[in-house]
Amino acid sequence: MMGAPLLEVQGLTKSFGGVTAVNNVSFHLDKGEIVAVIGPNGAGKTTLFNMITGVIPPTSGKVLFNEEELTGKEPYQIAFAGITRTFQNLQVFENMSVIENVMTGVHCRLKTGIIHAGFRLPRVRKEEKEAFETAMQYLRKVGIADLAYEDAKTLPYGNQRLLEIARAAASSPKLILLDEPMAGLNPKESAQLVQVIRQMREEGMSFLFVEHDMETVMEISDRIVVIDYGKKIAEGTPAEIYENEAVIAAYLGTDDGEAV
Repeated sequence: MMGAPLLEVQGLTKSFGGVTAVNNVSFHLDKGEIVAVIGPNGAGKTTLFNMITGVIPPTSGKVLFNEEELTGKEPYQIAFAGITRTFQNLQVFENMSVIENVMTGVHCRLKTGIIHAGFRLPRVRKEEKEAFETAMQYLRKVGIADLAYEDAKTLPYGNQRLLEIARAAASSPKLILLDEPMAGLNPKESAQLVQVIRQMREEGMSFLFVEHDMETVMEISDRIVVIDYGKKIAEGTPAEIYENEAVIAAYLGTDDGEAV
C-alpha cells in the first residue's frame, strides 16, 4: 500500500477581481517524483506556484505537505516545512559572493539564535563552519565550486541559474519548486542542469517545475500536469501527454486556426 502523497493540491483557485487565474486545480506529487506543470503563456502556472509557496493566498482550495495543511502559512513557514523554490526571474544576492549566496540557504535550518550569534560563542562558529561546508558541497554538486569567491553578479546567466538551485537545495528541502529553470540556458547548460536535478532526486529530493522547454519536460518528468486558461486539462506520463488531443489543441490552436 502506497503512503500519502508528499504534496497534495486540492482545488486551488485564485481570482484577481473578476479574473480567475487558477480555477479548481488539483494534483499530487509523491516522494522522489519529478512532476512538470506546463501550459501556454498566461495559463496560471506561476500563480499556482505562488499559492503553493505562500507568496499569495488562494481564493479557495488547500495545499497539503506531508499530510499537514500549508494553506495560509507564510513563505518562511513553508520553507521551514521543507519546500524551497527558484523564480522565473533570477533572484541572486548581487552584493554577496557565490558562497555567501548559498550559505543564506543553509542558515534557515541553523539552531543558533540572535543572542548567541551576537556573542560569537563556540557553537556559533561551529555552525558557521558547517554552513560553509554545506554550501561548498552544493556548489560542487552543480559544478561551480571554483567560482565560490566570485561576486554573484559577475557570473554568466547560466551559472547564476545553477547558483540559485544550489541555494534552494542547501536547506535540505524535501521538495524544490523550479520556475522555468531552463529559461535563458544554452543546450550544454540545460543538459548540465538536467543531470543536477537527477542527481539530487537520487539523494532524496523531489521536484515540481514549470517549464516551456518541452524536450526537457519529456526527458526528465515522471508525470506532467497541463494547465490552460487556469484549468487543468490533462495529467499523465510524458507519453500520454504527448498524444493528448486537448494538450495539442492548447499549444497549436483549434481546427479553425484560432490560437488558444
